[in-house]
Amino acid sequence: MAVGGIAARVRLWLDLIRWDRPAGWLLLLWPSLAALWFAAGGFPGWQLVAVFTAGTVLMRSAGCTVNDVADADFDRHVRRTAHRPVTSGALSKREALAVGAVLALAAFALVLLTNTLTIELSVAALLIAIAYPFTKRWLALPQAYLGVAFSFGIPMAFAAAADDVPLLAWVLLLGNLFWVLAYDTEYAMVDREDDLRIGIRTSAITFGRFDVAAVMASYALYLAVWAGVGLRLGLGWPFGLGVAAAAGMALWHFGLIRARDPARCFTAFRANHWIGFALFAGTAAGYALR
Repeated sequence: MAVGGIAARVRLWLDLIRWDRPAGWLLLLWPSLAALWFAAGGFPGWQLVAVFTAGTVLMRSAGCTVNDVADADFDRHVRRTAHRPVTSGALSKREALAVGAVLALAAFALVLLTNTLTIELSVAALLIAIAYPFTKRWLALPQAYLGVAFSFGIPMAFAAAADDVPLLAWVLLLGNLFWVLAYDTEYAMVDREDDLRIGIRTSAITFGRFDVAAVMASYALYLAVWAGVGLRLGLGWPFGLGVAAAAGMALWHFGLIRARDPARCFTAFRANHWIGFALFAGTAAGYALR
């Protein structure tokens, strides 16, 4: 293959894994890093930070390939996704899955640098992630299932940093699940009309006219759970400041989504990683200054 052909192929692969849209992996990264700090009682060391950061990027990218292959027949009927490489036919499903497999293997190689418990949990995380695209066929709230998939870095972080997954990890996972439900409902509000037409199930459709209320209630539950954990662990005013910043951003999102304008709902979704960053920053600062 000529150099130009290789470059064109690489561009398709980068488009496949949403390389130019980092919001997706940032949504996964911040709760995982915060969990590392909780598990270690402070800075967990650069090796774990590097492993979880690189692993998050790789697994999110691999997940995009599986999602696009599973949803190709649906995505061609949705205006926002019709031009994705697999949907448009620019990449075959086999090639997309091969790219995903290479990325998943690279992520697994990183997990091998941790311990047995983390390796075992990584297998469960992979299976959960692979199953997600198919839940939109039969679950009324597939975003709740996505909440488990997108929060599984939390118990993995505890396993890697403490070789244990205590109740605290599952409490944080539950709280994070509500955050995923909030932001992915905003995402689903963007495509609601197309999804209704093609028969996809989403939380935006299930919640109906209560969609905005459900998003804001989910934000409130997420912040309440994480705030409760931080207060119980004595992380003090830095953590409280992070919670307050996250709450302020959630209120801004209410202004964005209340009219249900698809473009403003998409803006809200894409800005969600700042909410996660605020809680991570509050966690790291709280431990540093405690």
